[in-house]
Amino acid sequence: MNNGTMIEVTGLTKRYAGKTALTDVSFTVARGEIVGLLGPNGAGKSTTMRILAAFLPATTGTVSIAGWDVFRDSEEVRRRIGYMPENNPLHHEMRVREYLKFRARLKGLTRARSRDRVDTVMEQCSLTEVGSRIIGQLSKGFKQRVGLADALVHEPELIILDEPTIGLDPHQIRAVRQLIKSLAGAHTVLISTHILPEAEMTCNRMLIMYEGRILAADTPENLQKLMASNGQIIAEIAAPEADLNELWAQLPEVEMFDVSPADGDYFRCALTPREGLDLRRQIFALVQERGWSLRELTRSRHTLEDIYVRVTRPDEEEN
Repeated sequence: MNNGTMIEVTGLTKRYAGKTALTDVSFTVARGEIVGLLGPNGAGKSTTMRILAAFLPATTGTVSIAGWDVFRDSEEVRRRIGYMPENNPLHHEMRVREYLKFRARLKGLTRARSRDRVDTVMEQCSLTEVGSRIIGQLSKGFKQRVGLADALVHEPELIILDEPTIGLDPHQIRAVRQLIKSLAGAHTVLISTHILPEAEMTCNRMLIMYEGRILAADTPENLQKLMASNGQIIAEIAAPEADLNELWAQLPEVEMFDVSPADGDYFRCALTPREGLDLRRQIFALVQERGWSLRELTRSRHTLEDIYVRVTRPDEEEN
């Protein structure tokens, strides 16, 4: 068994009648990572998660969880996974503690062990105060926590969460986000979402899906670097406009530039460097050398949304 890899997916394809949901999907997830599976509705996120959780067979390809084959060793795989599907199916007529004990016993825990684990996950998920309440009477935020507690109760190595914050208010989202982040290291977490800031704040690696394929897979920081070639440098400088235009035109490292008036004696210079170069140090030195006044020098940072739009934009929309 591979001690460093939790998920290994190779050439995964899933076809339904007349439709291909996944096409040749391959990726790995290391132990202890929190990885975000991003994509619009219909991108293939839920299909991927259901296959990983041994709830759905694949058409072709291989999937292993902690070294166990999902298709040949599905019982072993299920023991190692805590899965919370998007709709979070709970028994609404049961009380919280009663439900979690029931789920722990279903997952093979002894009576004594299930009591201990229910106490632990109720505290971990901040459910102690509602332990005797009927699930159907809880808020959406508390129901999501019950779903998370259910996924955690048997101490799985891998936790798969399909849209865990959908429908929650900002306070509830923050609470669930903190809980997910606290799981890193002790557990591996795969979380699907179409809420981009959510992934940026929770995950340390992203897999961006579109129409059943993975188009990008990397850390948010590295995805930023991939986009850097299109990032601008903004400099606000008090200097004659003609001199600024002449300077940028003569600077070989600047591919494109635009100089426009700002307030007072300042001009806003938007510079596009060649090959993603960071010219801030050079610009600062040039401005100092000429005795000009500089009040802003920044490099635009692409948001995850910019990256997402770039990699998921159909070719025919590109100009």
